[in-house]
Amino acid sequence: MGVVRMMLETTVRRPVVLWSAFLLVHAWLGFVGLTHPTLPWGDVTLQYRPWVENALAGDIVGVSHPWVYPLVALVPMLAAMVLGPQLYGIGWLLVVVVTDAVVLAFLLSRTGPSSRLFSPRIVAAWWWIGFLLLLGPVALGRIDVTTVAISIIALLVAQRRPVVAGALLAVATWIKVWPAVLVAVIVVAVRGRGRAVLAFAATAVAIGLVVLALGSGANSLGFISQQSSRGLQIEAPISTVWMWIAFVDPTAAAVQYIPEINTFQVVGSGVDQASALMTPLLVVVSAALLLLGAVVSRSGARAVHLLAPLSLAIVVGLLVFNKVGSPQFVLWIAAPVVLGIATQGKRFRAPAILALGIAAVTQLIYPFGYDALLVLQPGMLLVLTARNVALVVLFGLAVRMVWRLRRGSEPLIPLRTSPERQVT
Repeated sequence: MGVVRMMLETTVRRPVVLWSAFLLVHAWLGFVGLTHPTLPWGDVTLQYRPWVENALAGDIVGVSHPWVYPLVALVPMLAAMVLGPQLYGIGWLLVVVVTDAVVLAFLLSRTGPSSRLFSPRIVAAWWWIGFLLLLGPVALGRIDVTTVAISIIALLVAQRRPVVAGALLAVATWIKVWPAVLVAVIVVAVRGRGRAVLAFAATAVAIGLVVLALGSGANSLGFISQQSSRGLQIEAPISTVWMWIAFVDPTAAAVQYIPEINTFQVVGSGVDQASALMTPLLVVVSAALLLLGAVVSRSGARAVHLLAPLSLAIVVGLLVFNKVGSPQFVLWIAAPVVLGIATQGKRFRAPAILALGIAAVTQLIYPFGYDALLVLQPGMLLVLTARNVALVVLFGLAVRMVWRLRRGSEPLIPLRTSPERQVT
């Protein structure tokens, strides 16, 4: 058995095997996304492509009129036009493969020599590929894939190269806003916080000036009003309450389609009040997490221990306390978990495994069980409830990991000093 295990481990750590798995997973997810009757890549072919075609005709979203995303999100969408409008979906897949390939190459280039068959970064690479497979076609079929790829690299270099991390996260924030919270985590956890903030601010302002030079004016910030006006999306954890109310009493709550933003929301008594509460609650929770991180950091916790669990806590908090529960948001979890596995190994096993389960259940919800969820089929309501409870558990686990880093709490297992652990 020992020989068989060694042969297996030697095989799966070979770069050619990793790259083959990477390409197969991306090909499969692209195939499902483009061919399944539920149109998992509908956002790509039915929304992104028209935005790009209009932009090429002179009607640029985010410039001519407000847009749901910051303007740099249009760049990868434009790149996907490489094969023309008829093959836009394939073009998008090529863009995603190249983007994710940069992440995998970065992980593998920093593994270094190791006395173990599995270096932490190889484990992190396998975890990431498996996570994409379990999350399903939505893992590649949304603009979020670009922000997650950038965020993974930014977190991995944050301690050694905070200027690079800050600049990368500024670019990611101009694609979709959520990576900005990772800058706040770096400020709390990393010694080079000042350089990271300056790099983030300088890059963000430089991009903003380019956007303004295109003539966007106030439309460059239209994504803020576009998002703040949204109601409670059916997959959001808070919406689970009204989904069950709608199942029990259809006169008290219901699922409603909102064509302007192509999504389904819950309506009913108390929904508007809850929707208005969620954004300030999200801000308060995020601020509290950063304060906790600052306290733990000042107690003597090392950045290599703190950065991953604090990033995980604040990213999962964005999901738990968000009034929007789009399935692609689960992809965000990949960035802090990859960092945690790469820098802390087995000590990040519990959140890594739980995140895989969350990804798998999310794929059951979307795209395969979404129609059943819309008609409040009780089995799918249970699946949705289980997924949202798991998110809350993961959030609590991450917060607990941060809390236990206080000096004087339970001692940590020392980290090995192999090259892959140092380059973070």
